[in-house]
Amino acid sequence: MTPRDQSEDPTTELPDGAAREASAPRNWSAEEETSLRLWVTLARSYLTLSRVVSARVLEYGLTMPQFGILEALHHLGPLSLGELAEKLLVTGGNVTYVMDRLEAQGLVERRRSRTDRRVVEAYLTPRGRALISSVFPEHAAFICDAMKHMSREEQQEMRHLLRRLGRGIAERAGEDGTL
Repeated sequence: MTPRDQSEDPTTELPDGAAREASAPRNWSAEEETSLRLWVTLARSYLTLSRVVSARVLEYGLTMPQFGILEALHHLGPLSLGELAEKLLVTGGNVTYVMDRLEAQGLVERRRSRTDRRVVEAYLTPRGRALISSVFPEHAAFICDAMKHMSREEQQEMRHLLRRLGRGIAERAGEDGTL
């Protein structure tokens, strides 16, 4: 029985060859089945990629949120803490916490904006710039290698479809749909 066939069978094969009853009958349409399977596939793909990338950046003594801040500052230059939160899709409190840790390591510094003293901006220190300059090329190479099983066109189509999905979900949730 192929994995696809298992979805239509109320029993699931156990490793020892025994079968068990499904805990609940599957009373959904083919369209719902497709949507649910897509959701599971997306979640599993994200978790796998997140776990692998987290382990890789941890080799440099960084967490994913720390890497995200360093990477954003590396590519975009100084940003306000609010802009960082928006770029990284986290709360301002989370950015403050992560910035505290990065600042303690001498990788970033905070400065008041010259144009608006109410705004605090994040800057890479020379040490932070050196670290992200050495880490990011390896990270980019890993991500590119991980995507090699898909053609450039397939990657572009996947990106387009995921953005469309994200916008649709955000719109249904009453958000602005920006991705």
